[in-house]
Amino acid sequence: MDILLGILRPLERLNTALLSAGRIISIAALAIMVCLILGQIFFRYALNAPPNWTEEAARFGMLWLTGLMAPMAYRRGGFVAIDMLERALPKIAAGLLALALLAVSLWVLVIAWDKGLNNHVDSLSGRGCSSSLRWPFGLEIGKCGAKFANQYQYAALWVGVNLLILVNVELMIRRVVALAGGGDRLNPVSDADMAGAE
Repeated sequence: MDILLGILRPLERLNTALLSAGRIISIAALAIMVCLILGQIFFRYALNAPPNWTEEAARFGMLWLTGLMAPMAYRRGGFVAIDMLERALPKIAAGLLALALLAVSLWVLVIAWDKGLNNHVDSLSGRGCSSSLRWPFGLEIGKCGAKFANQYQYAALWVGVNLLILVNVELMIRRVVALAGGGDRLNPVSDADMAGAE
């Protein structure tokens, strides 16, 4: 159990740091996204001339907000869960069931990791250029010149899946430690006061 706790402690610190940074970036992305959408509404109805890039920029922010916030919700138990069977089972059987479900989740996440990288970030569409989103001040960066590369948007899925994998591994180790009788030696998940989806 000490070996598992030795692996778990640095992983907890890493996840806490990454998810804290992701939270700050997500809050900024949300604020920018709301401003862009409100600006688009104003320009469309007040001036009848909406900028054509605001919708794509808002979508860019939403993709990154989702990619960075999903791991935090997963770690805190904020996803919808049907846990009637788990509650009905004895403690050890419920723990084994939860561990099996985490293993299945890890398998799905590994597949999503591959799909996110190979079918989105490093694909024909990912290597393309944005239709309307451009770098500010006429900067020209990379092969797309003044336009954003689509990879910057599609990378949100891949980064989010990487973070979800880290969180999933942490949750699996925590479950194994709890099953081995070391639940009292586990640190509470930071900000665990968030209610689950009930």
